Amino acid sequence: MELRVGSIVLGISDVRRAMAFWGQALGYVPRDEPEDAWVVLIPASGDGPNISLGVSETPVQDRPRVHLDLYTSDQGAEVDRLLRLGASRVAWQDYPDDADFVVLADTEGNRFCVIDRG
Repeated sequence: MELRVGSIVLGISDVRRAMAFWGQALGYVPRDEPEDAWVVLIPASGDGPNISLGVSETPVQDRPRVHLDLYTSDQGAEVDRLLRLGASRVAWQDYPDDADFVVLADTEGNRFCVIDRG
């Protein structure tokens, strides 16, 4: 049996806004025509898991149990780019002294980390 991650699902309040952010952030495109409450984004390059965005009334968690870690070799440039796309910095109290990550929130408030892999 083969089991793999096919899609990561994020709860959102605005499909078009979330689709624009994650599409530009990751280079993803809609698999099908977006619906009012759902869209599946796929990597334009064909490599990587899907990101599914579904309307949810569940409040955003300050300390989510599950979140995305995005790896990059140029953390500063990627953080700046994501902020320009609409992400926001999260006032994270638990950074270790040697933190290799920056905590951001997407346009919907979902927390994610940008990890320095340089």
